Amino acid sequence: MFKKILIANRGEIALRIQRACREMGIKSVVVYSTADREAKYVKLADEAVCIGPPPSAQSYLNMPAIISTAEVTDAEAIHPGYGFLSENADFAERVERSGFTFIGPTPESIRMMGDKVSAKQAMIKAGVPCVPGSEGALPEDPKEIVRIALEIRYPVIIKAAGGGGGRGMRVVHTEAALIHAVQTTRAEAGAAFGNSAVYMEKFLEHPRHIEIQVMADQHKSAVWLGERDCSMQRRHQKIIEEAPAPGIPRRIIEKVGERCAAACKRIGYRGAGTFEFLYEDGEFYFIEMNTRVQVEHPVTELVTGIDIVQMQIRVAANEKLPFTQRNIEMRGHAIECRINAEDPYVFTPSPGRITLWHAPGGPGVRVDSHAYTNYYVPPNYDSMIGKIIVHGDTREQALARMRTALSETVVEGILTNIPLHRELMVDAKFIEGGTTIHYLEGWLGQHRR
Repeated sequence: MFKKILIANRGEIALRIQRACREMGIKSVVVYSTADREAKYVKLADEAVCIGPPPSAQSYLNMPAIISTAEVTDAEAIHPGYGFLSENADFAERVERSGFTFIGPTPESIRMMGDKVSAKQAMIKAGVPCVPGSEGALPEDPKEIVRIALEIRYPVIIKAAGGGGGRGMRVVHTEAALIHAVQTTRAEAGAAFGNSAVYMEKFLEHPRHIEIQVMADQHKSAVWLGERDCSMQRRHQKIIEEAPAPGIPRRIIEKVGERCAAACKRIGYRGAGTFEFLYEDGEFYFIEMNTRVQVEHPVTELVTGIDIVQMQIRVAANEKLPFTQRNIEMRGHAIECRINAEDPYVFTPSPGRITLWHAPGGPGVRVDSHAYTNYYVPPNYDSMIGKIIVHGDTREQALARMRTALSETVVEGILTNIPLHRELMVDAKFIEGGTTIHYLEGWLGQHRR
């Protein structure tokens, strides 16, 4: 096992990894920008090294600074968390070439799954159900593009092969708008991702967003750890996640889960990963794989009892998974609300000093946050300042616990989206379960302040 790990991230995930290290008796080194000097995990670290000014490009995305910090602190491995460099194959390669262990998949796996076209081709070969679409990137010939769209049937969606986070995609309802949409998406993709390749898929009109958590070791063993429903989204950004997904028959979930675990073995995957699917009319359609730990991993931890971050570290240290598929049991129901420093209804960021922070507690309540009273939320990064996660024996109990937890939470000095979560937890459709990915946008349209 590693004696010292460098955490190449910030915010609540840096604290989460630090806690996993501490529990395992591993020393942690955190890197931070000058904007994060006051952060809780910086104060709690065994070693903390400032690697640059607030802009991410000069700090958290600065590969040479991170690797040289690992060298001078004698760290043996680097955990990238999520976001920043977590799915950057070049970074994973440089980490390993510099003599450190990258706590994540191989650079080859990150490359394969990071390109949406090669990922889809790999999944089709592995028998994972995919959205009907073009075979590979779209050709240059406009007539051929029109033919492909007619075969798939409108509406279609044009997506960037190297895209992610809801960027680089465009829905097309008619042939007249098709070629212009393809050209525009290509130009955007080239500028944003350095890869102008785009592909086409059938646009599903009323899907849910369901994902399968997987874990694989370096000894040809892979398991799936249940599913999560992440359909409550705004502009492709998740706001509420839960496990298990309400109202989907277990036999359908199990069939897809088994195929995901088999796909991991087939592509030689290692570590934690998530297969993301759209689910409509009883069918699952693969959209992408995230080759890292997810923001919403705690809901899976609460229903399975498995510490995903510790498992990432163990697998990276070449240990075998300590369980098989038949050992994995889903117990009860878990819900997570992402707490963002933003206006709850118009979503403008709200950085600044938190003058009062009071976190909820009680049975089945977990708070993952690096915030505290007098903490300054910097304006330079993502607005998420924490997550409230609850667990109950049933979904009804989990909902009741989340309502109680949200009512106890106090954040003063800045705006947060807690009022929005409080309203959603008493929304009849959400309580019923099974809302689609478009539900929240429609709900916000009706509840504009």
